[in-house]
Amino acid sequence: MAQQLGLALPSRAALGRDDFFVAPSNAIAAAMIDGWRTWAGRKLALTGPPGSGKTHLTHVWATQSGARIIQARDLLRADIPDLARSCVAVEDVPLIARHPEAQTALFHLHNLVLAEGHSLLLTGAPAVAQWRLTLPDLASRMQAAGAVALEAPDDMLLTAVLAKLLADRQLTPRPDLIPYLLPRMDRSFAAAGDLVARLDAASLAQKKPVTRSLAAQVLDNRT
Repeated sequence: MAQQLGLALPSRAALGRDDFFVAPSNAIAAAMIDGWRTWAGRKLALTGPPGSGKTHLTHVWATQSGARIIQARDLLRADIPDLARSCVAVEDVPLIARHPEAQTALFHLHNLVLAEGHSLLLTGAPAVAQWRLTLPDLASRMQAAGAVALEAPDDMLLTAVLAKLLADRQLTPRPDLIPYLLPRMDRSFAAAGDLVARLDAASLAQKKPVTRSLAAQVLDNRT
């Protein structure tokens, strides 16, 4: 497919199971999601740095289990009994560390979901012990959940992530681009997302394809 130039095409994230690239750094987490029916206590905490694949795996699990997904910060506006009628994924739990009312809502949701015989997935960037929840009953229940972490990416996984991020933005770079980027970029998923976004913006602004030359400009902050 020829690359589009000068037209801001929407970025469409592919969040299906077949779109999740399994590598040594995330294989255990992927296996835990696939084996969700065997979670101890029917709940799991999924942790890992920003952009590591937590949201992708959450959507994979929602497809498999019929779960509904909600941001922890939105729990105050949610109908908790209605949510608890199915499996539920609550994203970014640490963001409610300073919100007692939202923590109370999550506490009630936790209890209702499990009482209804459903499963609960909880996500956050740091390890559960660092979620800093102030409601003791909720904190103890989170600590009792099984936990699995997405680890820092290796070259194989970063290559796949970059390729996916570029494809999400409908960009088709030359084969030498990703090998050029790998040794020059910060080694994180968040950095990969930021880099691809800047490459896309520079490509649109300059009406040029995403090449090594353009990447050099972006990496040197000269765009």
